[in-house]
Amino acid sequence: MTRTEHYHDQNAPKANAIVVAVSVFVRDDRDRLLLIQRTDNGLWSLPSGGQEIGESVAQTAVRETREETGIHVEVVGLVGVYSDPGHVIEYSDGEVRQQFSLCFRAVPVGGELTPSDESSDVRWIEHNELGTLDIHPSTLLRIQHGYEERGEPYIG
Repeated sequence: MTRTEHYHDQNAPKANAIVVAVSVFVRDDRDRLLLIQRTDNGLWSLPSGGQEIGESVAQTAVRETREETGIHVEVVGLVGVYSDPGHVIEYSDGEVRQQFSLCFRAVPVGGELTPSDESSDVRWIEHNELGTLDIHPSTLLRIQHGYEERGEPYIG
């Protein structure tokens, strides 16, 4: 399935769904950021995905990070809540989601970098390398907020 992100695009299709999703801002002991290259659109992204019935959002963050990257993490905080109605994600099956994502801060506790069906590449990225990668503006916002280490989570 492919996905197309529409970000404040007047020609975007109207949303027909909202799904609880998470993204995960993970830095290692060398201050590098964990990123994946998505298989559905080729963009670089934080590990992310939808909550499943029977799990908490923190468990979703841990599961999605492990599934997409091979890295086991511990959730240590909340970067922010992202619910911009101007950001919709169109899937090839006809679903058009309004963004609703909780971005968690996490630390690695084990595992090895391992791509998955959802990630063609997984890397620890230096902060100064971010500008060389194709990253969606909404993901860059989460990354910016993660690096700012705000006293309170972003809500928007």
